Amino acid sequence: MADDRDEESPGRVFSLFEANQLIPQLQTHLETVKQFKSVLVQTRDEVRKAAEQALYGGGTPVGPQYVVSLQTISSNLHAIHELGVHVKDIDLGLCDFPHARDGRIVYLCWKLGETEVRWWHEVTHGYKDRCPLEGST
Repeated sequence: MADDRDEESPGRVFSLFEANQLIPQLQTHLETVKQFKSVLVQTRDEVRKAAEQALYGGGTPVGPQYVVSLQTISSNLHAIHELGVHVKDIDLGLCDFPHARDGRIVYLCWKLGETEVRWWHEVTHGYKDRCPLEGST
């Protein structure tokens, strides 16, 4: 079955409750992404050297570990995307949730380590411009 969501609408729009319900899933996915990203960082020099020697049959024992890390990161980011959540920064674990506010779409903003969504910002702004939700909406 084809997914025409992106062609028909801007995607899923979340209530604050719905966004907060996804936090445990997001934590699991993002912690996995960060763990496997560290493997990429640790093995990148060895993989780069092997790539430079590829014409000469070069290889590296860390190759399979590197590929598994890439696949794991990709599948976890894909799972987050399928939820309708936008990952903005892997290192911070920063995510945005499209949200209807005062007749327009804004982003609810959450990052790994926060226990709940407490911030929002305009879609044309980012993390540094986020505003507290309390007393609003």
